Amino acid sequence: MDGAAIGLIGFGVLLILLVLRIPIAIAMLAVGIVGYISIAGETALFSFLKTETYWRFTAETLSVVPLFILMGQFAARAGLSQALFATANAWLGQFRGGIAMAAVGGCAGFGAITGSSLATAATMGQVALPELRRYNYAGSLATGSLAAGGTLGILIPPSIVLIIYAVMVEANVATLFLAAFIPGIMAALGYILTIAIVVRISPDSGPAGERTTFARKLQALVEIWPVLVIFFLVMGGIYGGFFTPTEGAGVGATGTFLIALLRGGMKWREFVDAILDTAMTTGMIFLILLGAAIFNAFLGFSQLPIIAADFFQNSGLAPMVVVLGMVALYIALGLVMDSLSMILLTVPIFWPIIAGLEFTLQGEELKLWFGIVSLIVVEVGLITPPVGLNVFIINSMAKDVPMFETFKGVLPFFLSDAVRVAIILVFPALALVLPRLFAA
Repeated sequence: MDGAAIGLIGFGVLLILLVLRIPIAIAMLAVGIVGYISIAGETALFSFLKTETYWRFTAETLSVVPLFILMGQFAARAGLSQALFATANAWLGQFRGGIAMAAVGGCAGFGAITGSSLATAATMGQVALPELRRYNYAGSLATGSLAAGGTLGILIPPSIVLIIYAVMVEANVATLFLAAFIPGIMAALGYILTIAIVVRISPDSGPAGERTTFARKLQALVEIWPVLVIFFLVMGGIYGGFFTPTEGAGVGATGTFLIALLRGGMKWREFVDAILDTAMTTGMIFLILLGAAIFNAFLGFSQLPIIAADFFQNSGLAPMVVVLGMVALYIALGLVMDSLSMILLTVPIFWPIIAGLEFTLQGEELKLWFGIVSLIVVEVGLITPPVGLNVFIINSMAKDVPMFETFKGVLPFFLSDAVRVAIILVFPALALVLPRLFAA
């Protein structure tokens, strides 16, 4: 049996293991090890493991991951999520559907100081659900808006998934963050518009909240100064040339720690919990990275990515048709996988295909555009049934809402995402305007 056939069988076995709910790290490790040995032998595998494990986990680029996770942990314990929601609610809550809109706004703000969608959904769910219940919001709209809003955590920089993508295709992390800004803002505004349309069709699903004075609105803005300071300190430092992304993450983690300390949310127990949660999350991500490294090395030996790239180059298909096929596959994978796993599994195969096609964009800009498209589509997977991790997180907090209602609630946001993907595909400049501006 030739290498390509072994690679194809290995890929199929991996998908079967994922459908059987085997953890992605274990599935990749198992298939990667067996496949690697079947093609290159045990000695080559042990030699690869000896060097890959060391170089993979001592890379400075990856040190940014635990630092941004720690920044999110400290931010949650500093009570910044409550302040963000309260501010958004002061400005939007008076409108029909306004409290759900405020929840989306709070998710966008919290996403700017943490790189995790699941953390954003879980944290904002705890803050916003009681208020949504108090005003008798429909269960579908309340849980659907929070599940969808949580996805902003991986789209609005800093983003853990974008960092991993940058490492895989050797792109600049800071430039990728720039490329994600406008699509991230589009996502937040699109979700708010979606809520406005839903409550116009069904007015009882999202009643208006209390009106607030202009003085209260201004006071609410003042209360989120820590978020603004941290965001502009980290991002301004990175794009001003004062910090590398890793140094910026360290500054952000230190800043959120000090803010949590000043606000009384950082007792010794909370500090230990933040460190332990960061360590467990980082360990999980790094184990997935190791599994992906072995599995992708196996695929490299099988020549499957090269054969796939050659096939599509010679197929005569228009490049955009190929991209649409990849988008459809991402949505299908979202039924059984989380966002990070999808990126780690597909990019080693998809990127050589994309790089070999004749797009108008080339080089670094093609990496940026494809990275943003991939990020948006895997973000959709977080609210896609039957897995939809964000949906499960929010639904576990709202036990009185049937799972069917929550999935019904995310459907309008799924359509909003589809429109946004189409816009970015047709107008790639939306993802490239800021990188081009800063490069000028």
